[in-house]
Amino acid sequence: MGKVSGLSGSSRSARGAAEAGEQGPPTPQVTVPAGSLISYKYLIIALGIQLDYEKIKGLPEGFAYPKIGSNYSVKTVEKTWKALQDFKQGNAVFTFPNTPVKCAGAPQKIMYLSEAYLRKTGKRPKANIIFNTALGTIFGVKKYATALQKIIKERDLTVNYKHNLIEVRADKQEAVFENLDKPGEIKVIQYEMLHVTPPMSSPDVLKTSPVADSAGWVDVDKDTLQHKKYPNVFGIGDCTNLPTSKTAAAVAAQSGVLDKTISLIMKNQRPTKKYDGYTSCPLVTGYDRVILAEFNYSAEPLETFPFDQSKERLTMYLMKADMMPFLYWNMMLRGYWGGPAFLRKLFHLGMS
Repeated sequence: MGKVSGLSGSSRSARGAAEAGEQGPPTPQVTVPAGSLISYKYLIIALGIQLDYEKIKGLPEGFAYPKIGSNYSVKTVEKTWKALQDFKQGNAVFTFPNTPVKCAGAPQKIMYLSEAYLRKTGKRPKANIIFNTALGTIFGVKKYATALQKIIKERDLTVNYKHNLIEVRADKQEAVFENLDKPGEIKVIQYEMLHVTPPMSSPDVLKTSPVADSAGWVDVDKDTLQHKKYPNVFGIGDCTNLPTSKTAAAVAAQSGVLDKTISLIMKNQRPTKKYDGYTSCPLVTGYDRVILAEFNYSAEPLETFPFDQSKERLTMYLMKADMMPFLYWNMMLRGYWGGPAFLRKLFHLGMS
């Protein structure tokens, strides 16, 4: 349990800084809400990511109106369900912002689940389902993008690329998008239901901190998670500039590397274990189906199981619904789960 205590203690110190003010180098201290300073010999920054609803004109105040929700906040997630239940006919619109996000599959997962619900309740013929994404592709890994494109075609879903939500006129049930390929071009869509994925950024306390890069993320070595400038500072998870998808699966794999890295640094030895960018996105495509996307820094599949994970499977859904919560609460948060790399080697006979 020493490993967990070390990680938790450092994370708490950093979170205190985020809530109140200042952080770290060149003076090895963090400021906590009470105003006191905590000195550190080693610092792990695990501050997560910040939701910036206010960067969309009309939000967050627009959530006071019906027909609009967002699964990214406990304050608005139930409004998504209410909007779906109350759907009668028209456009069901789902968005993806022009920023990094946590769990990049979630904005389209809710679309697939909503489509399944509308089919189940007999409302699908009256629904025009639209996914407006600021990205230029449905998914960053070709293998899984191909599988998702097939689902999109089969279920008659409309996907508009390079469309970024900039305003919500909740009183009129209008969503305003900018075309990123044609600056200045605006498109207004009338909605019967709107699910908003907010713009996101690093926590404000990091943006002006000496540990941040020019974009505000903790600037760490992508192999070791050690800060590029301050050798006694480390970063993990969504607040870092690691060039991989921001997911809990990524954090699990990073924790296994960070444990080894810090242990060696504290002994004045060089880190040897490298993080390969492993991340995972269980893409829920229906009530009982999941495409389990797993990949690395190079956007190459890095699959755990010895079968094609780009196919929709009930087994992967059951693992997502039942096994992953157990892993998270009982193993990952206690420091016992560093990702499925050992299982991958076992299932692939040591060849992967």
